[in-house]
Amino acid sequence: MRFEIVTLFPEMIDAATRCGVIGKALESGLMTVTNHQLRDYCGGSIHKVDDAPYGGGPGMVMRPEPIYAAIEDVSSRCGADLKVLMTPQGKRYDQATARRLAGYDSILLFCGRYEGVDERVRGLFDEELSVGDYVLTGGEAAALIVIESVGRLIPGVLGSDESSLDESFSAGLLEYPQYTRPEEFKGMRVPEVLTSGDHAKIERWRAEQAESRTRRRRPDLLAQKPGGERGRG
Repeated sequence: MRFEIVTLFPEMIDAATRCGVIGKALESGLMTVTNHQLRDYCGGSIHKVDDAPYGGGPGMVMRPEPIYAAIEDVSSRCGADLKVLMTPQGKRYDQATARRLAGYDSILLFCGRYEGVDERVRGLFDEELSVGDYVLTGGEAAALIVIESVGRLIPGVLGSDESSLDESFSAGLLEYPQYTRPEEFKGMRVPEVLTSGDHAKIERWRAEQAESRTRRRRPDLLAQKPGGERGRG
């Protein structure tokens, strides 16, 4: 899996991708993350990537010329099966989207800044994604969320490929409670079913706990499942 990142702050991407599971995936060659500095596509000596918005208003807008030049160049030189604009106006990013993106060989992520991009460049992208209903200073943090959530779904990136199948949101539910040693901690014991060795009972308990926890904390997820809360009288 290749990620091509167009950004004004490549150091942010570099710093975050050196660590943990993603860092190991990069070292092993299971993933590559390549940064492309947007200022390199401004032309001239000013390297100006933004300007005041037509019609007035606060903030600055990212100019179309460097964006267009960057996307065209990176797409032609490096290839990109999917070109994505990270923006608060995009479709809400979720685990299902992460699984879909994991099926691509190469993804280009553009990190917006300031008040956003000139409207005339939106046609360059295959889709627009938002990591939540809030506004970040720039798209780098959002791009890192995509890199990590997609990257960990690539076979071989996690220690066990089954690890990604049993997590929150993977089945439309929050994950069941997890415990490890010691068996008793400050008077609180691990549920007896988990130490019983009865795998069928453990699976039933985990399924019940996952649904119960989701019902308490995120009933909206159950409403989205076929035959979920919306179908209850």
